[in-house]
Amino acid sequence: MMTTPVWFTCTIISVFLSCALGNDLARGWGDKIDWKTFEDGLQAAKEEEKPLMLVIHKSWCGACKALKPQFADSKEIEELSKNFIMVHTEDDEEPKGEQYIPDGGYIPRILFLDSEGNVRKDFYNVGGHDEYKYYYYSPDMIVETMKRVKENIHSPAGEERKD
Repeated sequence: MMTTPVWFTCTIISVFLSCALGNDLARGWGDKIDWKTFEDGLQAAKEEEKPLMLVIHKSWCGACKALKPQFADSKEIEELSKNFIMVHTEDDEEPKGEQYIPDGGYIPRILFLDSEGNVRKDFYNVGGHDEYKYYYYSPDMIVETMKRVKENIHSPAGEERKD
């Protein structure tokens, strides 16, 4: 049985390491954002009745590497993220299924899902390319879509905010 001083010391070390290491799910996409794994994010979206923002990227992708620090440094994205369940998937974590490649498997792409896990194809980069609707190359474009989602989606597809 662990004695009280040993247990206390282990707890203190654990808390310190958690604080020192930051959000290990962030991986450079913003340490102050509450990131979740894809599966945990789907569950949280349902429980909290919040939309989910899904950033799909690859570790080797040049466009992803260029977007990552801009995304992480955006105070607007950080603030708006509180209205979403935030998920980013890297490499093999990318979810499988046609719904996650609505207009192709290019990267990076950002999708918005309702609280039931349905991809909302109506929320895309209106200032982007017609063939790559879910590709964003600047935080301003992302913020614009996040604001539209925040104002117009609450839960399942087709249901608008009632507040």
